Amino acid sequence: MHNRIAYMPLNTYPEAASDAAVLASIGFAASLGCGLHVSTFAVDIPQMTSPMAGVLINVEGMARAAEDRSRAECQRLRELIESAAGAKPNAQVTNHRLVLGAALDAATAEARYFDLALLPWDADTVSAQDMAQSLVFGSGVPVILVPPSTAAGTIDHIAIAWDESRVAARALCDALPLLAAGGRVSVLTVQDEKALRGSGIAQTLASSLELRGYTARAVDITLDGRTIAAALQDSARSEGAQLLAMGGFGHSRLRDFILGGATKGVFGDLRMPVLLAH
Repeated sequence: MHNRIAYMPLNTYPEAASDAAVLASIGFAASLGCGLHVSTFAVDIPQMTSPMAGVLINVEGMARAAEDRSRAECQRLRELIESAAGAKPNAQVTNHRLVLGAALDAATAEARYFDLALLPWDADTVSAQDMAQSLVFGSGVPVILVPPSTAAGTIDHIAIAWDESRVAARALCDALPLLAAGGRVSVLTVQDEKALRGSGIAQTLASSLELRGYTARAVDITLDGRTIAAALQDSARSEGAQLLAMGGFGHSRLRDFILGGATKGVFGDLRMPVLLAH
């Protein structure tokens, strides 16, 4: 039996995730039975070379002040995490100082050395959204977005958003190992969002899971005026699931990411921990 370790990258420029989201992610790592490796990223802003820099405003001074704030935030986060981890997962914290714009690629590459990534989620924090998009579409590991409202507890019930797609199958395979022994799976299929190959696909997957030793139930849902992201999360929560797994649709190598509707909806309105697989 191996020791599962979750990776949590924290970018501090232009802003960091809220303490509540960070603490919720630490608690969720404990819920998953994971150790935790945290990387904090401080920004290094290159010196300005333009002869106009500083004529009207002190650009260089502003850059150095931003660096100082970023480094101080890394240290504060280290102290917060080491204090909060306590009897929860063993937490290792590493600080990095990287040139402006390099943190996303560095975190995406580093995530590949761990079992999964946990991202403290704030919908209004640009750095959190950029990090999520980079890791979901670039890291190759399952990525779980964790909102500040997440309560710690055993993960004995997961929901899977099922449409028979490749990424849905990937999400299912990524999520099942996180389910506690004897846990349950709710298979969610949205009936009125897009054309499906056939009827009964949720029941087909539930039956397959039952044959493999899981307790599973098919749940057909309708949008009823909601976005697909809201409908999936509402249904998962009403079923009692602590984690929703779904495929992430989008393209990673564009600066302005093109996201699928469900993925974009989750990014804008996260209501529970959501595992995104790509």
